[in-house]
Amino acid sequence: MSAAAKTMTASAAAGRARFQDPENFFAFKWSAVPRRQFLAERDRAFAADTPTGEVLLDASDAMGMGYPATTPLLLARYLVVRVGAPLAVNRVASAELIYVFHGKGSSEGCGETLEWGAGDVFCFPGGADVRHTAFEDALLFTVCNEPLLRLESLRPAPSGKGLVKPVLWSDAAMAEHFQAVFDRPASAETAGRAIQLSSQQMEPAGYPVPTMNVAINTLEPDGDQRPHRHNGAAITLCIQGEGVYSMIEDEKVPWSHGAAQVTPATELHSHHNRGPARMRSLVVQDEGLHFYTRTPGFSWT
Repeated sequence: MSAAAKTMTASAAAGRARFQDPENFFAFKWSAVPRRQFLAERDRAFAADTPTGEVLLDASDAMGMGYPATTPLLLARYLVVRVGAPLAVNRVASAELIYVFHGKGSSEGCGETLEWGAGDVFCFPGGADVRHTAFEDALLFTVCNEPLLRLESLRPAPSGKGLVKPVLWSDAAMAEHFQAVFDRPASAETAGRAIQLSSQQMEPAGYPVPTMNVAINTLEPDGDQRPHRHNGAAITLCIQGEGVYSMIEDEKVPWSHGAAQVTPATELHSHHNRGPARMRSLVVQDEGLHFYTRTPGFSWT
């Protein structure tokens, strides 16, 4: 490189420099993460005439982000898959976590084929071509960490080369594990009757993706989950929620079947079941990131 070219390059780099000198740089704030229930998106996904495709749960407008996001680091969507109309995806994410709300089918990717039915949960790594095929009309609910990768303009590892592998947590296997959870006596440390979904690749950590904590949570009729807070934002999908509501700080949020709601990070929240059946929900948080950085921030107060 010539001396003139080196000078021009150095000048361009210096021209990009900026300096800030706030008295307290912790005072900087991004737009707040909204408490939101995605009811219109739920209705569109459940409609009988909605064709095969995706319904995004996008709150980027409220957060001032230039790309789709449900929380700053997570993006949720419904996938409608009709018989005879498969859906092909390739996520710019570490992984995509998928819950089967109803229907039957199979998903193929990374050289593996997973067959699934209602109540199952499965996962595929990002960067892989995945094809979802319905044996009967199906509705899937998915969460991935696309916004996290978008933040730093990153790409996922090539198909099959990343840490995350295809995983299937069947509804039947989860029912077996839940029996021990229900039989366990409650204590002062009981945060809920739930099971975390983890994987062989992530052992001994209790989550399936390095930045995502995933659980199926339940609550007995007339039960109350203690108020608590944590540093991870939560996306909660109502699977069975008749008569269930949450308190998020001072706001009462009644649950709605099939809808997802966002609990912003650090906000005090609790869940209450006044219905006739056990509450059941899928909960996905970016808490895996906080576990890794040793900052989960869990507190009862």
